[in-house]
Amino acid sequence: QVHVVESGGGLVQPGGSLTLSCAASGSFYTINTMGWYRQAPGKDRELVAEINNRGPTKYADSVKGRFTASRDSGENTLTLAMTDLKPEDTAVYECVVNAYDFRTGSVSYFGQGTQVTVSS
Repeated sequence: QVHVVESGGGLVQPGGSLTLSCAASGSFYTINTMGWYRQAPGKDRELVAEINNRGPTKYADSVKGRFTASRDSGENTLTLAMTDLKPEDTAVYECVVNAYDFRTGSVSYFGQGTQVTVSS
């Protein structure tokens, strides 16, 4: 079982910046991927950024050049630095952790989410 906790959401004006943090804890052998999803009212959940153990970080086209995801593998934490925020970035942001355990195999765990609102 993996416990995922997000923090750092809030209200910010257009053009502003915000950093989200995610921490994973619990019983697992290794973490395969950590990432951020978001869901705005009336819209489908979309992948914002994902870091895995191989290859470059993936970003949604809408956030490339504005958002930067970084992972501390030793601490099992993930941050999302968001700059030049736009009203369309308003959403609930959820951290997702895909972890491997010998008993369960690879399982994805979501946090409860943190609200980001971009408005003047």
